[in-house]
Amino acid sequence: MALLCLGVDPGLARLGYGLVRQSGSSFQALAFGCVETEPGMVFTRRLLRLYETLGERLEAFRLAGCSPDFMCVERLFFGRNITTAEFVWQARGVVLLLAAQWGLDVLEPKPSQVKMAVCGTGSADKTQVQRMVQRLLSLDNIPRPDDAADALAVAFTGLAYYGYERKTRE
Repeated sequence: MALLCLGVDPGLARLGYGLVRQSGSSFQALAFGCVETEPGMVFTRRLLRLYETLGERLEAFRLAGCSPDFMCVERLFFGRNITTAEFVWQARGVVLLLAAQWGLDVLEPKPSQVKMAVCGTGSADKTQVQRMVQRLLSLDNIPRPDDAADALAVAFTGLAYYGYERKTRE
């Protein structure tokens, strides 16, 4: 039985998404990309664009017969720039609302968990993660932009943790 995960790398200017299918021990990237908003847009309109566009992607996946079984949204880690963090947290909230409306369970791994699942170490750098995503998903090239590659890594992590998470909730 195949299992599909929509991974999301939340952001206000650029939100990455990646749909990955696991069938047995094989993984396949079905779709990936970014939803972008312009800095000059009113903040609430930027959130609306994220919500509507990601919702349109979910509907397109449904129509293509590849609706995700669950969503994996990376937790946020910010050191000093609390203003940026606030905007990203709000964008992340829009994604979580969308998941709830679609009836999707959500896993929320930390960045170090994503690095561990993809690279085997929680301290991997961005380039290592991108190269491993390319390799794990048998892609010809490293996915671009970076946010899309990160979202694919988040989806892969979701698939790696999903069975464990379901067992611990029951």
